[in-house]
Amino acid sequence: MDERLEKYINDLSLLINIPTVSDAPVPDAEAFAAFRRQLRELFPNVFRAFSYEEFHGAILLSLDGKGGDPVLFMSHHDVVSENGTWVHEPFRATVEDGKLYGRGTLDTKGNLWAILTAIEELLGEGYVFGRPVFIESSCNEETTGQGAYEISRELKKRGVRFSFTMDEGGMIVYDPIGGADGYFAMVATGEKDCIDLVFTARSNGGHASTPDKNNPLSRLSRFIVDVEKRGLFKPKLDDVTVETLSRLSHKMKNPLRFVFRHAGGLRHLLARVMTKFSPTANSMVRTTLCFTRAKGSDAYNVIPTEAFVTGNMRLSPHDDKAEVLKKLGKIAEKYGIEITEHDPGYPTAVCDHGSPEFRMLEETVSECFPGVITAPYLSTGASDSKYFGDLTENAFRFAPFTVTDEQLDAMHAREENIDISTLIPAVDFYKKLMRKL
Repeated sequence: MDERLEKYINDLSLLINIPTVSDAPVPDAEAFAAFRRQLRELFPNVFRAFSYEEFHGAILLSLDGKGGDPVLFMSHHDVVSENGTWVHEPFRATVEDGKLYGRGTLDTKGNLWAILTAIEELLGEGYVFGRPVFIESSCNEETTGQGAYEISRELKKRGVRFSFTMDEGGMIVYDPIGGADGYFAMVATGEKDCIDLVFTARSNGGHASTPDKNNPLSRLSRFIVDVEKRGLFKPKLDDVTVETLSRLSHKMKNPLRFVFRHAGGLRHLLARVMTKFSPTANSMVRTTLCFTRAKGSDAYNVIPTEAFVTGNMRLSPHDDKAEVLKKLGKIAEKYGIEITEHDPGYPTAVCDHGSPEFRMLEETVSECFPGVITAPYLSTGASDSKYFGDLTENAFRFAPFTVTDEQLDAMHAREENIDISTLIPAVDFYKKLMRKL
């Protein structure tokens, strides 16, 4: 094995092996402290050159440059729990069949490792950064987002404004939505607002042996079916999605090639068609609401006096939150259901894929990954980037790893892994991008 690759695997494995699980009932504070100590051991040049600050376990590193607006590289180091039985132990990194297995390989210790490795090597080569550089890594992105939020608010107080920020989001994938014969660097230029709703129904309760039609669970069930049948959220092709389809068209065959290339003129027709194309395509063009949790009575033979279901809503930029909630409220009223917001979301703007900063990113992708087309898109996932939206006009969400659909599906599931062949290119990408600063 190549000596450089062997070192990379070993270094990343040391980070994977520390169980920084943030969604545990009581997160292990010592594990997070051990992780921070491990970073210092792996990246001595970084910790000598950069100023270090801690915000309740979240990390902020900053380096003064020669001049120019600062840039921010982000990647959280907390992970979700193992979620089931693994073939490969989640917190004992294992290499098998060209893959490195372990929780956090992709989400997102791998990306943090690549960023820090690139800077460590540049500093070791005597490189002098042309502008200030910040690195942020939160310890609760998977739960509360508190770390990134506090850091962003502190930086705003200090008057810091970034030329661009880069966080997790898109990666390099083959055929992102079906029909495109090629690899694409999917760079999210925005993300849908993530809102958690609670739908509650109440009754006088009673014994299950004498049920009536006012059962809260029955009403909630009818409400869910009603919402899902209505097609409540209207599809629309936003400008960024038009650009996504236009760029995907370069690797498509007719007739999709023609249709996607002319997505701007066909946006109304395409918006309707994409709702039927696939769940991924549907989520690109409309607000979605997924019902995720439910609770009724604590006993088998008792009618609940109160029951609820929760819904995770991903709000498209073209929809107004107040209007969407008003539509839901009218349906809920029909079934005697109350709507409350558990998490009201944190909306941010979509940045310009025509900016010089995006073109620099696109140029770096082309240089490091020949033949790969860069495509902006609107992310359906939530990231810490949203907290920094008012500190930059260019919030990008991209990690330079080539991944399969199976690897993407495993990120919060079992057997999370990354191809070891993508480690060196990821570090080289960051080094090349940083040299352009």
